[in-house]
Amino acid sequence: MRLSFILYIGCVLCVSVCNGYKYLMVLNSAGRSHFIFGNALAKGLVEAGHEVTVLSAHSKKLPMKGYHPIATPNIINVMSGDIAALWQSVQKPLVENLIDHYKMGFRITRALLEDENLQTLLHGNSTFDAVICETFYNDAQYGLAEHFNAPLIGLSTGAGLTFITDMVGSPAPPSYVPHIMLPFNDHMSLYERLVNVAFLAYERLLLDYYYLPRQALLYKEFFPHNKHSFFDMRRNASLVLINQHVSLSFPRPYSPNMIEVGGLHIDGKVNPLPVHIEKFLNESEHGAIYFSMGSNLKSKDLPEEKQKIILEAFRSLKLRVLWKFERTDLAGKPDNVLISDWFPQTDILAHPKILAFVTHGGQLSTTESVYFGKPVIGIPIFSDQFFNMARAEQSGYGIMLNFKSLTAADFTKAIQRITTEPSYTRQVRAMSANYRDQQQTPLANAIYWVEHVTRQNGAGYLKSAAQRLRWFQYHNVDVLLIILSILLFVLIGIPLSLVWLPININAGECRPGISHGHDNDDNEATPPLHVCEEPQQQ
Repeated sequence: MRLSFILYIGCVLCVSVCNGYKYLMVLNSAGRSHFIFGNALAKGLVEAGHEVTVLSAHSKKLPMKGYHPIATPNIINVMSGDIAALWQSVQKPLVENLIDHYKMGFRITRALLEDENLQTLLHGNSTFDAVICETFYNDAQYGLAEHFNAPLIGLSTGAGLTFITDMVGSPAPPSYVPHIMLPFNDHMSLYERLVNVAFLAYERLLLDYYYLPRQALLYKEFFPHNKHSFFDMRRNASLVLINQHVSLSFPRPYSPNMIEVGGLHIDGKVNPLPVHIEKFLNESEHGAIYFSMGSNLKSKDLPEEKQKIILEAFRSLKLRVLWKFERTDLAGKPDNVLISDWFPQTDILAHPKILAFVTHGGQLSTTESVYFGKPVIGIPIFSDQFFNMARAEQSGYGIMLNFKSLTAADFTKAIQRITTEPSYTRQVRAMSANYRDQQQTPLANAIYWVEHVTRQNGAGYLKSAAQRLRWFQYHNVDVLLIILSILLFVLIGIPLSLVWLPININAGECRPGISHGHDNDDNEATPPLHVCEEPQQQ
C-alpha cells in the first residue's frame, strides 16, 4: 500500500515536471507597482511547476528554482524624467497627457529593445512556450513572440485601454464604458457621453496616425526578419489578462480571450507589523488612517504649499496617521503622524485600527482597499486614477478630492466624514464580500488561462474575427458612409436633378403620323404614330 502511494506521488511529480512550460515575461515599465503585479504571476507560474525568465528593471534573484531574472536597469534611467514629472501632469490638459504617455512609450520601448541583456537573449538559442508581455505603450515589443515562435499573452496592470482591447478585438461601447483617463462611471450623462466619444475619437486618430506608425518603425528596426507585419502581429494575441474585476468596476463585455484577474498580487496572508508600527496603531484611541500616494508618486516631491495643507489637516485630527513619506525629516510634523519611506501596505490595511486609506487611486491600492474592507479618500493625479476614484464614489465607498484646489478644510472634512459615517465602511465590506466570492483566486485563474493557451498552441479558437478588422470596419463606418451617401442622393440629389432637368412638356405639339408596312399576316394596319413637331414661327 505504501509502495503504491509512493509510486503514485512519483508519477504525479513526474507529470508535473514533464508538463512544465518555459515562459518569457517582459515587464517594461519602471513603475514598482507594475513589477509587483507581473512578478506575482511569475512566481505563481514557477510554483505551478514552470520556468519563467523575467525581464524587468526591478528583477532580482529569488530563492526559487525555475525563476530566472534578467535586469534591464536602463528603463529606470529612461523613465526617471517621466516619473519626476507626474506631479506636474495634473496641471496639463488631458489631451496633452495622452501624447506624453505615447512619447514615454517610444523611449521605454527602444530602451528595452536596445538593452544588452535582451539582445543577448535574442541572439542566443533560448526557446519559450509563450511570451507574456506587459501592455504598457510598447506594441513593438510584441514582436518577441514571433521571434521565439511562441503565442503572445498580454498582461495589463490596469483596465482595458483602446490599444489593449485592439489586441483581441474586445468591445468597449462608449455609451457606458468610459475611457479610463476620464473621471466618469458607467452611468454617464449626455454631456459625459459626448466627451467620452470625442476623447475616444481623438485617441483613435493619435493611435492610427501618430503612435502606431512610430511603433511600427521600431518593430521593423528590431525585428527585420519577422514575417508578420506590425499591424498583423499586434492583433494576433492569444490572451490578454487585465488587472480588473467586475466587483471592483462595472459589468462590461469582453472577448473570450480577455480575462479579468484583478488583485492577483494579493495572497491574503497577513504578516505581523514591525513593533513600532504595531505600538503606534494599538495606542491610537480614536483609530488611524493610512496615507500613501503609491510607488511612483513621492510625497517628498509634493509642492511645499500642498505639504503645508496636508499637515494642517492632520494636525487638527484626533486620529493617528501613517504617512508614506520618502524623507527622514518633515518640518512641522505633528505628534499624531508617523512617517516612513516604506510601509507594509496590505498588512497595515488589514489592521483593525485603520479606519480609512488616503490614496492616489491607483489600481493596486484601490483593489487592496476593497479586499481589506477599508473606505478610501482619493487624490488622483494621472491616468486611470480618476476613473478608479469615480467608481469608488459611485459605489459609495470613497470620496474624491481635487488636487489642484485642495484645501486643509476640504481634506479635514473628507477624513471626518469617511471615518464617522458608517455607510462607507458598510459598502466597502459588501464589495469585499463580492470580490472574495470567486470560483478560484485571481492568481489561480491567471495561471489556468496561461497554461490553457500554451497547451492549445495559442488557442486560436478563442480569437474573434474582430482581431483582424480595422477600426472603421469594426464599427461599420464604411457601411454607414455608403448608406449616408445613398440617403443624401435620394433626399437631395434626385430633387435637385428634377428641378434642373430641361424638360418643358408644353414646348411642342403632337400630330398623327402615317404608318408604313404591316405588322401581321392579316394585313391589319399599324396604329398611327404620333409625331411631335416644333411649333412653327409666326
